[in-house]
Amino acid sequence: MTHYSLEDHAQATSALAQIKEKWENYSGNNPNKFRAAMESAKARLLTISTELKAAGLLERNPAEERDALLDAEFPAARSKDVVTWEGRRFMKRFSPAATSLSGKTVIAWNTYWEELVE
Repeated sequence: MTHYSLEDHAQATSALAQIKEKWENYSGNNPNKFRAAMESAKARLLTISTELKAAGLLERNPAEERDALLDAEFPAARSKDVVTWEGRRFMKRFSPAATSLSGKTVIAWNTYWEELVE
């Protein structure tokens, strides 16, 4: 059970779109204007989307479905762990989804499984 709804997802999507629109219409000289708000909105949308997809309220693409199966099979997998699943090898990967204004602190992470081809 998730504590987010499809309405929360719609609001988060709208909030991110509004911030992006403000950035596109900004004619000032500050390259970091709206960046903190944009990163925060991206992190919130990722959190909501991930939870709704796990609950089955949002549809996953085939790669996300495969990743969910791998996560269920290997829940303790850490970054760069290599596993064999259904005769194929996969590596657990992480990439920053949203960072702080300085770029040194990650606010949210994307996680995925990369298939290793030998």
